[in-house]
This record gives sequence, C-alpha cells and structure tokens, in this order.
Amino acid sequence: MADNQWKDQVALISGGADGLGFALAQRLISHGVFVAVLDRDADKVQEAKSTFGASGTGFVADVTDPAAVQAAVAEIIAAHGRIDILANCAGITGKTNIKSHEVDLEDFDRVMNINLRGSLITFQAVIPHMLKGGYGRVLHIASISGKEGNAGMLAYSTSKAAVIGMTKVQGKEYAGTGITVNALAPAVIRTAMVEKMPEQQVKYMTDKIPMQRCGTLEEFASIAAFIVSPEAGFNTAFTFDLSGGRATY
Repeated sequence: MADNQWKDQVALISGGADGLGFALAQRLISHGVFVAVLDRDADKVQEAKSTFGASGTGFVADVTDPAAVQAAVAEIIAAHGRIDILANCAGITGKTNIKSHEVDLEDFDRVMNINLRGSLITFQAVIPHMLKGGYGRVLHIASISGKEGNAGMLAYSTSKAAVIGMTKVQGKEYAGTGITVNALAPAVIRTAMVEKMPEQQVKYMTDKIPMQRCGTLEEFASIAAFIVSPEAGFNTAFTFDLSGGRATY
C-alpha cells in the first residue's frame, strides 16, 4: 500500500487514546494521516497528544454527548477542512460473567448508549463532511460476540450485534457516494478493557478460538488500516473477521 494514497487525509478515532483506537491511530500516523482522537479520559488524551506530536491531536469528550462530539468535529473541520476516516473504537463491556436474568438494566443501558448510540452520534457528526467531499471511510468496531453471542455478556453482545446491523444499513445507504461503511469483529484482543474482565470470562472466549490465543494490537491495526484505506473502495456494509478461526461466515 503506497503511503502517498493517504496524502493529506484526516482521521477521527473515538476511544483513540488507548487500546484498539490508539493502536490504529499510530498505524495511520505511520502512513502520513493526521489523526484526531476523541476520548473521555483526559489524562490519556494528553498522553496521546504528546505521543503524536504534530501528527495528531486529541479531544476530551464523551461519545454519548452529541454537542461535545459536534464541537470536536467542528474544530477539526476548521483546522483541516476535511475528515476522511472515522473509526469508532469507543466501547465498554459492562458487567460480565452473569446470566441474562441477573443483568442490571442501568448497566445494560450504559453499554448500549456508549457502544451503539455513541457510534451513531459520531457518524452523524462526520458524515455530512464526507458527503460534501465525496469520499469517506467509516469503520465501526463490532465483536465476534455480536455474531455469535457470548454467554455472560448480554449487554455487550447485544450492542455489538446492533453495531453490525447498523453497518449493513449505512453501507447500503451511502454506497455510490464514495463513502464506505464497514465493521470489524475481533475475538479477544488483549487490551486494558479485556484485562478488567473476570479471567473466567476471558477463558470462556479464548477457548472458543481455534488458534488458542488472543489477537494482538498489531494484527488489529493492520486489518483496520486496510479497511479505512483508499484501496478498500469496493468493500462496504461488510463485517470483517479477526477471530483466529472462530468465525467462518
């Protein structure tokens, strides 16, 4: 992939100050993309900005707050005039290792609000600018649990299934505009979010992977960068696999 294909491109990554989003940010910067990360953790945003230097920036904002997201997008547009890439990496698992009748509805709503509604909010803020430019790459981070369902993870699995459904709709709606909308469904990737989960829950998920290991951040960043690259112009409304053989459909 020739780096000159990325010339002058600008990316916005939600949840980009840590974990999957930060790994993707670093990969895109290596290709010459200017990256803006959106995250609610002020300390991590500052650390990311220090790491990026002149190649990126960061905004402290909650993806569930439309006004905060719109303000960040407006600032990016004012400075750069464009947003070519949107990657929605912000997400939480919520309470896990519990059965459905034990699910706390407040926790369920919080997971759905961040994982699904947050992705829609950032999409709605960015898409008008992509339409104006006649080009865009949108990536929603889903999960293998959104395809298959993970026992003990009702809220998370449901939210990621909804993200996959949203991707199918949006990919079809904007096909032909120069904008692609895809999702990526990882199995277990060792991130801070996974480290906070009960080990029994992580073992349950890892045992289902034929490769018998977690994916790496480098493997995630590699396929995610392809999905949002100029080369991936004929892929849309699709959910890519990153599951070590767990998903075969």
